[in-house]
Amino acid sequence: MIKLSEMLPPRPEPWWQLLRQCGVENVVALLNGAEQDQRMFASVGGTDFGSASGDDAPWSLPALQHNQETFARAGFTVVAYEDTAPMDCARLGLPGRDEEISQVITQIRAMGQLGIPTLCYNWMAKASWGRTDPAVPSRGGALVSGYNRAVGQARSALVEPGEVTEDQLWSALDYFLAAVVPVAEEAGVQLGLHPDDPPQGWDRNLPRIMSSVAAYQRMLALQPSPANGITLCQGNFSLMPEVVSGEVPLPDLIRKLGGQQIGFVHFRDVRGTVEDFVETFHDDGQTDMPECMRAYADVGFAGPMRPDHVPTMAGESNDHPGYETLGRLFALGYIRGVEQAAFGHPSTRESEGTLP
Repeated sequence: MIKLSEMLPPRPEPWWQLLRQCGVENVVALLNGAEQDQRMFASVGGTDFGSASGDDAPWSLPALQHNQETFARAGFTVVAYEDTAPMDCARLGLPGRDEEISQVITQIRAMGQLGIPTLCYNWMAKASWGRTDPAVPSRGGALVSGYNRAVGQARSALVEPGEVTEDQLWSALDYFLAAVVPVAEEAGVQLGLHPDDPPQGWDRNLPRIMSSVAAYQRMLALQPSPANGITLCQGNFSLMPEVVSGEVPLPDLIRKLGGQQIGFVHFRDVRGTVEDFVETFHDDGQTDMPECMRAYADVGFAGPMRPDHVPTMAGESNDHPGYETLGRLFALGYIRGVEQAAFGHPSTRESEGTLP
């Protein structure tokens, strides 16, 4: 049974009450001022949520405990973090990576002490998720984000040609996993590696290595362990070559990976190809979303699941493309509906002792 969640920074906002009214009890948290908290909206030209404050590093035990208490006062349980200390030296295998890895290890140990079981991270150096248009008109005038490769690749280069190689990124990932997976095992924390977004082999001269199902199979083989898992971001996996070709439809891939290797799910959809796509409402994309949910039920998935990259709806500012309020509420209602259709009505789950 899924843990229906939303991603939030640990800075209370009035709309949190709407989430509780929609039945959301779980939070996938950002760190206060760490890597993804700073990068996510800069990637589409929006404003950042904020920056770190106080004397404790955002990934330290005191900071995570403070975050947990902040959410608890609003009625939420932190079930995952989708943020880490800065990691670009670690991703690129550069001097300074051991310090960065040490900071991630500090976070993992703190999460274990606090009973927070899932850490989502990515291997996208120098950038976060990439979009070329944060305001594409969609159904009823809603705005969605989109990506066009020709436009994206015309932007400023991230590195010089040949400065970074695929082998360099794979070697760095191997080094990282060898250091952190044993710690995660000991702490009782599962790592979930998020795919490249978009899942393409290159981004402005910089190789991207987590853009195919084959890449994930290779990654899992580097450190076979229940602690070494996947963040299955459906919008990205649906654009990967094995899924696009029909070699392995997304619901079949979910069943193949199973509930153990999938640690965390972004339940979202797109329309188009990896070269040119837009985000969509959950009921208006190219993926059979109810069948995906049935697949999660079939494999007994019991981790965090959240919507992502939702449309901006009437009356909203689009200051945070993909993360305004009304689209998230629509998405949560959709997910709850298909969840009950696949996993059973809560009254049934209650009789089995598994009510969320």
